[in-house]
Amino acid sequence: MIPENYFIHHVYFWLKEPNNQQAHVALHEGLQALSKVPQIKSFHIGVLASTNRNVIERSYHFSWLAIFENLTDEEIYQTHPIHLRFIETCGHLWEKVVVFDSVSPSK
Repeated sequence: MIPENYFIHHVYFWLKEPNNQQAHVALHEGLQALSKVPQIKSFHIGVLASTNRNVIERSYHFSWLAIFENLTDEEIYQTHPIHLRFIETCGHLWEKVVVFDSVSPSK
């Protein structure tokens, strides 16, 4: 279980060229490099699962889940040189990015 005070950063990517295997490899490698940002407590690189129900979003190509201890660490990540390098070297690969940030509800 993830501690309640952690900050969850979930990013979905839609590739410009979804049938281009080199684009898949390049984005996957970029996300692996991105995982080296020291403030990241845990991460997951995902692709579309085989589940298929009407409530499941099935149009994305990659998901990136990063877990931070707090908002401050996530803000450091946003300007970290590794994150900026990822955007610079991989930004041309995607046509759309959607970010879902979440924290635990207040009690």
